[in-house]
Amino acid sequence: MKKPGPHAMLPEISQEEQSRLSFFVSLSGAARKGLKPGNELIYERDAKPAFVAEHGREPATVEEVREVMEKQEFYQMWTALSRSQQEQYVDCTGSIVERQLPDLVRRFREISGDAKLGSLELDPNLDIPYYQKESHQHCVPLSYYEELGRDDVYAGARADIGSYAYSRGLRGLYNDDKGLSGSKFLKENFPDLNPGRILDLGCMSGNSTVPYVDAYPDAAVHAIDLGAPQLRYAHARAESMGKRIHFSQQNAESMKFEDGNFDLVVSHILFHETSRQAILNILREVKRVLKPGGVFLHVEVPVRRDTPFAQFLANWDSWYNNEPFWGILARTDVQALAVEAGFDEDRVFDRPVYSQAPGGVFRKGDGWWGFGARK
Repeated sequence: MKKPGPHAMLPEISQEEQSRLSFFVSLSGAARKGLKPGNELIYERDAKPAFVAEHGREPATVEEVREVMEKQEFYQMWTALSRSQQEQYVDCTGSIVERQLPDLVRRFREISGDAKLGSLELDPNLDIPYYQKESHQHCVPLSYYEELGRDDVYAGARADIGSYAYSRGLRGLYNDDKGLSGSKFLKENFPDLNPGRILDLGCMSGNSTVPYVDAYPDAAVHAIDLGAPQLRYAHARAESMGKRIHFSQQNAESMKFEDGNFDLVVSHILFHETSRQAILNILREVKRVLKPGGVFLHVEVPVRRDTPFAQFLANWDSWYNNEPFWGILARTDVQALAVEAGFDEDRVFDRPVYSQAPGGVFRKGDGWWGFGARK
């Protein structure tokens, strides 16, 4: 795995840390590529025939597949290995940031104190919604919003190197494939769109926000997130890269922006971190802040599958990787939610957004899940 693309806020990784991180990245690859396919073999050879013998039919739902697969020793072994790998990779990336957190805070203060491009607005009184408070997403302790100290940037820094490692570097050197893919999708499918104002929801470390600055250089780009540590890091990161972005701490369910404020609203892998009700609330807010003719695009992990067994494997993250809403999103009719939020049915779209990263995580013929609407 290549090292991530450099910028002034990127945590430094020692040779020993790189070796340890590379081990967990390799272990993740072995679990995903080498062992995971064995689950289908075990299902076809052992689990499904056992279910047919007992019920006289094949499993028809994800729950029925889960019932027989969780009895299989191979699946138990793979699950234990995958969960352990996830926890250790999080611990490894966390220790890298913890070792140099005072220096990262110093860098943030220096860069933000001399900021000449974008801006940062924090809200210490923001109420964090329950779906963040009650779930440490991706097995990350304290999730992505908890403050460890004054001017904390821990969550942003860990997410930056952690996301890069988790994807094994296959989402671009700056882990920006979602933004690159989303902006290219918009250029191809909405060639008449020339946004003057762009909003990115749930921006985290700003990796996916930056490509929209490059794609639409004349636009004013805004980005929001729940987590102050994420936003501090994202702000300093963008400034150090020469990208003008205005960051603010807000809940996408209830934004401070005026009606009709944006020509383009985007988000990336946000919906699988939220409840069904939260998605509906966000869509209502998106419609409110969009100008007439404005476009909303959400770029999501393709969590939906065609068969009960394939959906069973896809739902593993909901059960064992602290992604409680992953499986809920897979069975949610987001197009119906968009219509309920006020968008016209014939202006809602649901189609793949193809990866732009070289050797990307989703290759030709597959893609991110693209969902959105035009007002």
